[in-house]
Amino acid sequence: MVIVLIGYMGSGKSAVGKILAEKLAVRLVDMDDYIEEKEQKTIPELFRDRGEIYFRKAESRYVGELLSGTKNAVISLGGGTPCYGDNMDRIKELADKVFYLKASVGELTRRLGKEKDHRPLINHLSDDELEEFIRKHLFERNFYYLRADKAVNVDNRTPEEIAEAISSEIQ
Repeated sequence: MVIVLIGYMGSGKSAVGKILAEKLAVRLVDMDDYIEEKEQKTIPELFRDRGEIYFRKAESRYVGELLSGTKNAVISLGGGTPCYGDNMDRIKELADKVFYLKASVGELTRRLGKEKDHRPLINHLSDDELEEFIRKHLFERNFYYLRADKAVNVDNRTPEEIAEAISSEIQ
């Protein structure tokens, strides 16, 4: 079984994915780690050296490769992965279940404010600009995120609680 986690950056995909994979006794594949291994550069380096368009094209190529070649895993995708090209169609076609980790704008602003310097899409924003950026992005991406098989609210929940909720949906 292949379980895919989608959602905005900071929604907890990596943390929940790790716990869920352990709970299901399958491996975790983090899309960012997969891209970094393939490209031999970190995500921030790719954005800096090659730009977002290059990154999104590479991400599209790798999501198809990853999903077609993976069995028995939890896959944590990047926040923008489902939102470009036909990625969401391929994700829905190749994954057994897709879960959207849904966080409110306030929760995302709180979480991302703490780690802004490590996120290439938001590291240039002031604290005041961050909330509006997230609000706009969520509005644009909601169409794709809501195509998931199930949305799981993550506000005020621990990664363990979220992983348990997902696990109970698939067992």
